[in-house]
Amino acid sequence: AATDPSARTVEGTSGAAAGESESGSDLGWGTRLRQILLTGVSYMIPFVAAGGLLIALGFLLAGPDITDSAADIVLDNTLTNLPEGGLGTYLGAVLYQIGSLAFSFLVPALAGYIAFAIADRPGLAPGFTAGAVAVFVGAGFIGGLVGGIIAGFAALWVGRIPLPTWARGLMPVVIIPLLASLIVGGLMFLLLGRPLAAITTGLTDWLNGLSGGSAVLLGAILGLMMCFDLGGPVNKAAYAFAVAGLDVANTGSLEIMAAVMAAGMVPPLAMALSSLVRPRLYSTAERENGKAAWLLGASFISEGAIPFAAADPFRVIPSMMLGGAVTGGIVMATGVTLTAPHGGLFVLFAMDRVVWFLIALAAGTVVAALAVSIAKSITRPARVAADEANPQPVAARS
Repeated sequence: AATDPSARTVEGTSGAAAGESESGSDLGWGTRLRQILLTGVSYMIPFVAAGGLLIALGFLLAGPDITDSAADIVLDNTLTNLPEGGLGTYLGAVLYQIGSLAFSFLVPALAGYIAFAIADRPGLAPGFTAGAVAVFVGAGFIGGLVGGIIAGFAALWVGRIPLPTWARGLMPVVIIPLLASLIVGGLMFLLLGRPLAAITTGLTDWLNGLSGGSAVLLGAILGLMMCFDLGGPVNKAAYAFAVAGLDVANTGSLEIMAAVMAAGMVPPLAMALSSLVRPRLYSTAERENGKAAWLLGASFISEGAIPFAAADPFRVIPSMMLGGAVTGGIVMATGVTLTAPHGGLFVLFAMDRVVWFLIALAAGTVVAALAVSIAKSITRPARVAADEANPQPVAARS
């Protein structure tokens, strides 16, 4: 999953829209919308990663049952007045509570930075407000997406209101946040909140009802999405979908999270394996990238395979998608669950049926590595032949 919060691709100022900025003026609306949504997701993910890992650590120390009593334990106990269960239970409750609070920013951060991508800083307050309202009415992730877009364009519209010179200084810090928050909050409460909440509830109920072949198919589709663009919009959509529905009381959501993480680990691991087993199919630089890809894959950083995909997309990407589909399908078929939204092999303690998770990961990795090796063997890339024909001195390679 992409975790770079600096991916703000839509420029703007307090008085300019993303569509009016110089860098965005030549882009189509589809591209602009994709950039806007990616900005929101990119800024959201650090909240998810930090909060989710802290929650997982809380479970490690105090067990999953801590969800019901963590707040009371944190408020009623101290290091000198430990609860029943001792120091481990108390520290687990503290970690869980911190993680839950960080995780609660998921939807507000998504909506806030979508609005930020549209209207710059004046969009932040109405965007975060829209996300908070979406959580309040039960509209969840879908409500955050819709609310963030409305908040951003509301801020742009308010910013165009002509004011006297003496009042213009109030525009970005008072007038735009106030009026745009009122507009988006009113729309969410009065018109959009309940329909969006109904859609969210229906989707959740449908996912909870998946079993057998339907669940396997969903896992395969999520695996395909995670491996399609290696950190791009499709990858982020699958990841955000899993994270937004993550609920320790909902086994289906935990299975989806496990499938998404396992599939996202496949591309870098597969490329590392292929470059190790068949090094003659890769250039010198790719073989070096393959060494680093082991750790990146183990850490659930799909971007570790980007150098390979960028150099040879028509062989690499379909092969990775095949492996990701295998892994996602196996994870869903075997009922693996995961309570942490990030961390890869370093959060095995947060999984149930770890052996099946590892089997699924290994199967997808081998399938993807075999597929890409066969594809490259049929017609060897020209740059590899050139690399072998003109080997660089050792000093130059380093």
